[in-house]
Amino acid sequence: MQISPTIFKAYDIRGIVPSTVDEEVALRLGRAFGTLALRQGQAVVAVGRDGRLSGPMLAAALMRGLQEVGVQVIDVGMVTTPMLYFAACTLCSSGIQVTGSHNPRDYNGFKMVMGGKAIYGDEIQALRQMMVDESWSLQSGGSCTSADVLPAYTAKIVGDIRLARPLKIVVDCGNGAAGASAPAILRAVGCEVTELFSEVDGNFPNHHPDPSKPENLRDLIAALQASDAEIGLAFDGDGDRLGIVTRDGSNIFPDRQMMLFAQDVLSRVPGGTIVFDVKCSQRLAPAIEAAGGVPLMFKTGHSLIKAKMRELDSPLGGEMSGHIFFKERWFGFDDGTYAGCRLLEIVSKVADSNALLNGLPTSFSTPELNVACAEGEPPAVVAQLVARADFAAPAVLNTIDGLRVDWPYGFGLVRASNTTPVLVLRFEGHTPEALARIEAAMLALLHAVKPDAQFGPSAH
Repeated sequence: MQISPTIFKAYDIRGIVPSTVDEEVALRLGRAFGTLALRQGQAVVAVGRDGRLSGPMLAAALMRGLQEVGVQVIDVGMVTTPMLYFAACTLCSSGIQVTGSHNPRDYNGFKMVMGGKAIYGDEIQALRQMMVDESWSLQSGGSCTSADVLPAYTAKIVGDIRLARPLKIVVDCGNGAAGASAPAILRAVGCEVTELFSEVDGNFPNHHPDPSKPENLRDLIAALQASDAEIGLAFDGDGDRLGIVTRDGSNIFPDRQMMLFAQDVLSRVPGGTIVFDVKCSQRLAPAIEAAGGVPLMFKTGHSLIKAKMRELDSPLGGEMSGHIFFKERWFGFDDGTYAGCRLLEIVSKVADSNALLNGLPTSFSTPELNVACAEGEPPAVVAQLVARADFAAPAVLNTIDGLRVDWPYGFGLVRASNTTPVLVLRFEGHTPEALARIEAAMLALLHAVKPDAQFGPSAH
């Protein structure tokens, strides 16, 4: 059978239904994942799905494939990705979430955990090989039971979070999977909640469920300003990313959220290493150091950050895309609902949450930009950029993930996306003039290597 190689991404499997992802792909994935899981002694696999229209069909085929190779399946139904991760931490150690995350509505895919670790990179390619070669091992012994993880998940969060005062909030679930759980959990921890678009609807009729895009926060900002609520939360389609908006309409980007989270976590874990990705603000590392922590910049990618945190026993990690990982008091996986609750716990301790949030260190920055490339071209362009980069001191070059150049007054980044054939660009300056200087210097280098570079907004 021909399976499109383009669906096998760095951290997950994802494509368009039914042209590149269909029941046969899901069935084969179930057989391959189950075979590899059993070889690792993982006989039980939890399966969940987000609210996309193709979810039930794909989940059914996936579970059939798992059972055909002898796996005991726990069907947790329609849940957020973090709820599937929760099942894979409490009911078993492996799981697959059928999700298209923040992608357009005709997409779907699979995020996977095996033996307590998110699988990525070579492990995903090994699955692909087995799906193509049909080298799985069919055997009897498979079964399927259902489980409702929402009560235990809710109880775990409610038992952990302590608000110092009640909060009035607005929550925009964007018709994604979080709508079925997040508002009730936020009420249970002590919030008065105004809901927007909580009905789970895979057509996404109101706006796209991606809080990293400012246009998807317009309804939330309008609802905040029309009410006496003090803060707004937004979730992406599968509930693993968080957006935060203040009463005055300011978007508190995830790298600024991390400053607040780091300060809080380090008050209980002094000297802890806080992991963040190369897209984050230059202001973040000094904020971590000031709070008594060790900042560690690492590669972008939720699976990569989680693996690095595990290696360093890190209590907290985060990405500019909105994935926040709490190991302190939680399980270490990215969870928009839990991160939102932790933020509310922190701001409930002050009288003016908006002043606290707006007072976090900030800079002038471009939105994330993408440069479309041919398949396979971005890594080659980045390698040439690194080879040709000749910035005089005090510029500091970092090549852990693309080319990041830090000056005392800001930074520029060009990296290859791990999921699509684009270059990802981000520029930040402490002043508008510094931002313009950095952008000009980085774009001059890029155009020297790729003269036909055309810039567009990020698709993330």
